[in-house]
Amino acid sequence: MPLSEHEQRMLEQMERALYAEDPKFATALEGSGLRTYTRRRVYQAVAGFLVGIALLMAGMVAQQVWLSVVGFLVMLGCAVLAVTGWRKAPKPGEQPAAAAGPQARRQGRQKRSMMNRIDERWQRRRDEQQGGQ
Repeated sequence: MPLSEHEQRMLEQMERALYAEDPKFATALEGSGLRTYTRRRVYQAVAGFLVGIALLMAGMVAQQVWLSVVGFLVMLGCAVLAVTGWRKAPKPGEQPAAAAGPQARRQGRQKRSMMNRIDERWQRRRDEQQGGQ
């Protein structure tokens, strides 16, 4: 559920007050923690991918098909984790969406308003079709 205009203004005021009172704490919350978390997640996924390769090779050497299949599934799962973690990671100097400024909020509102317009058009078409019958 999106925030109302009043709630968004209040949130912006609280953010400004936080920056004014404790800028060091506020900058610590901006995204370095998220960046570190996603980087760690990607590294873990790469390590898991290497374990999957080892399982795949061990299954081939031991002629155990099930072990090779498990190794392949581990590789596949870790590849998906690495790619999704990499895509979600904020770029250096970039703020995550939750801590982003008013411009990112406006873009979010524009996306929501586009969806609202699409919903309204869909509803009008349905109403026109029902009214014409």
